[in-house]
Amino acid sequence: MKISKIILYNEPSVPEIDIRNIEKFILNTFQIKTEIRNNIFENLNQKMCENIASSRIFNLKKIFQRHIPSREEILIESENNDMSNREEMTLYDGIELNKIIAELIPSEEKNQDVLNIIFTNKLTCTFDKNDFRYHARAWIGSNPIIISTTGTVEAPAKPKQYYLDLMTNFSKEEIEEIKKKYKGQFLEYGDSRMSDIIEGYVLQAIFYYETGDAFCDNNQCRLFNAHWQKDLFISQIDNKKMCKKHEEYMIKIRNKIS
Repeated sequence: MKISKIILYNEPSVPEIDIRNIEKFILNTFQIKTEIRNNIFENLNQKMCENIASSRIFNLKKIFQRHIPSREEILIESENNDMSNREEMTLYDGIELNKIIAELIPSEEKNQDVLNIIFTNKLTCTFDKNDFRYHARAWIGSNPIIISTTGTVEAPAKPKQYYLDLMTNFSKEEIEEIKKKYKGQFLEYGDSRMSDIIEGYVLQAIFYYETGDAFCDNNQCRLFNAHWQKDLFISQIDNKKMCKKHEEYMIKIRNKIS
């Protein structure tokens, strides 16, 4: 597959996404023409808001069943509220949401050589038939590709002891103390490290679209599929580069595109 253009749809509610830097990163890495556009969820009609609301998940242990949204849920989608700041986080089936977003892409840009990358604060999840439950995902592959900033925070696991501490401390004050204890060991909302990590997910997404294989087994490589926050920091912050094998792949991709 040969990408001739990438379109980035911004998420202004997350200032840690430096969309101009991501544009430069793509150009410097792949020499692909890139265009920045506004949030794809702005100014949606009622039918589209209803479709998006219908992709919400209400039972983590059941495979997706289309939801009939309430008026309030449709209104929330029309206002494009920041889902990560809601008291009860809203979960969306990533596969269903991807299909809905695809309808918003102009028909002339649904060609295989135009890759659309959507940034959103909506928490995307997919159902895993191995353990029969939903799991949060940082990004959902295909075209368009969805990169969830909320998923970036919530999907990779925090330290094991953090969860064990939470199991025996239930008050709001105790929970806040535990968060302070482990501060810096995992991403938080508004975290300045988000920008570098999002950049790494963009890299994975482009590799996936070009090769069908986004990940590396080496946790020192930027294409490593980190299931733990500590590994996410190793691959995207501490090391911040690809292994030799994928560096060579990247050169092949760049040569093919150019």
